Amino acid sequence: MSLSQSDHIRKAVAVYEARPFATKIADWIRDRPEGGIAVMFVFVQLACIIAGLLFPESFRYLLQANITVTLKSIAPLGLMALGVGVLMIAGEYDLSVGAQYSFLSIVAASICNSLGGDIQADHPSALAPFIGLFAALGIGALIGCMNAAITLKFNIPSFITTLGAMLLWKGATLLYHGTTSQRFKPSEPFATIFGGELSVIHASIIWFAIFAVLFYFLLQHHRLGNHFYAVGGNRSAAIAIGINPNRTKTIAFALAGFMAAFSGVVAATRVGSIQPGGGLGMELQAIAACVIGGVALTGGRGSILGIVLGTALVFTIQDVLLLLRAPGFYFDMFVGVLIVIAVIMNTAVRRTKS
Repeated sequence: MSLSQSDHIRKAVAVYEARPFATKIADWIRDRPEGGIAVMFVFVQLACIIAGLLFPESFRYLLQANITVTLKSIAPLGLMALGVGVLMIAGEYDLSVGAQYSFLSIVAASICNSLGGDIQADHPSALAPFIGLFAALGIGALIGCMNAAITLKFNIPSFITTLGAMLLWKGATLLYHGTTSQRFKPSEPFATIFGGELSVIHASIIWFAIFAVLFYFLLQHHRLGNHFYAVGGNRSAAIAIGINPNRTKTIAFALAGFMAAFSGVVAATRVGSIQPGGGLGMELQAIAACVIGGVALTGGRGSILGIVLGTALVFTIQDVLLLLRAPGFYFDMFVGVLIVIAVIMNTAVRRTKS
């Protein structure tokens, strides 16, 4: 490299670093898929904090009890949304994760209880809950692989494949267990690992944070993450550079099933019981959280930070509506509006970038 070229590069770097801070923030918002949702999330949080300080008696947003309940609520949907988001980045959908959530948590609880893992057993087994968990995780990944096989082999839209799978596992739940709730009070140390609390921090939110970090490194610092973006963004180009799209999408489907199972077991540990239809509708909430977080509906674009912020924003809105004593149906209405706003913002940002 010649001296003139080196000087030119140094000057370009100096000019870039000398830009105003506001310009750097604007560039980050434009360049990152979660840029728009990050701004919205910060704005909503600031508004809620100010309202909580000004009206502490009528708007108890900053109370420890409210923060604790909100964090507990975020984790199950967030865990599911991580798997759903990776699958959407790879260009596919899974509408069966909500039904899997219920079915696999009941399977885990049944195995745990049958092996003496219930806390009220004469001699509680410390290993039984973990056996139930690993069985559920394995079955969830297998279900994801089955969804992928049907979708890819017969060239069926994943929306249709997993819509059928949703009805299948919904019926399988009723066939396997019936309509009654399933008790799940696992023995130690499982109960503490997945259901313990430290001040306002519940174990479930810690697991959400752990998996968010793992998925971040998978997408941003591993070859498989690059493959997810490639097959979701441009399948033909991915094939041209030697990526196997079927194998990549199968892994993404397996991750979605795995996370649905883990989410169900974590939620069941916190609540202590499982409702056969408890997971229905969560698949749409997970997709909504991903879309709000900047994951493209067409695949190839999205981030883990966006998924986390999208999930948190959904529950922030729910919390605000509950604190304002608004009717329950307002929640769906506001989430629907938020989805449309998020898509419009993301589209506008991409057009500005181009």
